Amino acid sequence: MDDLPQRTSPDGTPGPITTPIGPELLRGALEVERTDHGLLPYRLPARARRQAPADVTEVAAQPAGVRLAFRTRATTVALDVLATTTVYRGAPRPPDAVYELLVDGRPAGRAVADGGNVRTVDVTTWAEVLTPGPPGTVRFTGLAARAKDVEIWLPYRGVHELIALRTDAPVEPAPDTGRRVWLHHGSSISHGSNADGPTGTWPALAAARAGVELVNLGFSGNALLDPFTARAMRDTPADLISLKIGINLVNHDVMRLRAFTAAVHGFLDTLREGHPTTPVLVVSPLHCPIHEDTPGPAAADLRDGRLRFRALGDPAEAARGRLTLRVVRDELARITAARAADDANLHHLDGRALYGEADFAEFPLPDGLHPDADGHRRIGERFAARAFGSAWAR
Repeated sequence: MDDLPQRTSPDGTPGPITTPIGPELLRGALEVERTDHGLLPYRLPARARRQAPADVTEVAAQPAGVRLAFRTRATTVALDVLATTTVYRGAPRPPDAVYELLVDGRPAGRAVADGGNVRTVDVTTWAEVLTPGPPGTVRFTGLAARAKDVEIWLPYRGVHELIALRTDAPVEPAPDTGRRVWLHHGSSISHGSNADGPTGTWPALAAARAGVELVNLGFSGNALLDPFTARAMRDTPADLISLKIGINLVNHDVMRLRAFTAAVHGFLDTLREGHPTTPVLVVSPLHCPIHEDTPGPAAADLRDGRLRFRALGDPAEAARGRLTLRVVRDELARITAARAADDANLHHLDGRALYGEADFAEFPLPDGLHPDADGHRRIGERFAARAFGSAWAR
């Protein structure tokens, strides 16, 4: 793109260029929707969203792993957005949603948007109130005046309607990298909970280390073996697929062992309809003390103003089919071993190899359920080394 023309104003200085945002500038989204303000990226297609509960639709609109990718000589890049932030009455306000800039694959800036809507939820009644706010702008300045590949990674928390991209030089969609596409599905930890930014989630870190294109279908609270998610993955092009299964099934207490076994088989069968030979890695739960031997459901505890989670189930009921993390791990190992006899491209990874008891001692789960930024780094490094260095990724 060295011959990319630059628009100038009459006095010879670079003039502002406004570029409407379309799907050609986005990576990591399965579908986009036009809104009154701009473009809303989704991580599930409309057909799946029509079948999904409202909380699934909400988390699918949160752009974990979604980024704008373009080439430009611009020295200033501004992104106009309308963000909607969710806050829970009685809980600490979430950290600001961070946008991160990469230039030629390297970190080049972090910013937050002003303005935006605020959605306030009462956790006792689940009633909500939306307080409208104005659009805001994320701005990055001082970039080198040369042709370069630019990515703006969107926050993993909140909903972000993309209005326009404003630069002081033309932009064009980034060229195809030719890298393999990694399609991943998991829970809030895969979504990004408690990471320090969109490129600091463990899937983003692992993808960067392995040199693959990430499509992150981590859905906070909703890795529940839903058939509509399986069908969306079936229909999404991918070179590598991974599934991190277990924690949401336990902490929502949604099924017993009999249903769990059938649901895992059904999810894998659906994947194989669209990806008959694509390498698939099944990842069992990370170490999480509150649910190792205690079934769900889990409950949020805000008594001292800090968010923590605790398990409410009876450990004795695991013998009667209620799920714990140990039960899930054992069953996933058994299922994948049995299926691998006829499916050489199906693989298994014990999640404790990514984050185990020793890691918990070093990097405890601050709320009892989710790792912090250091934990995400540890998991991402381990996944890159153990998963992408294994037969699954060859």
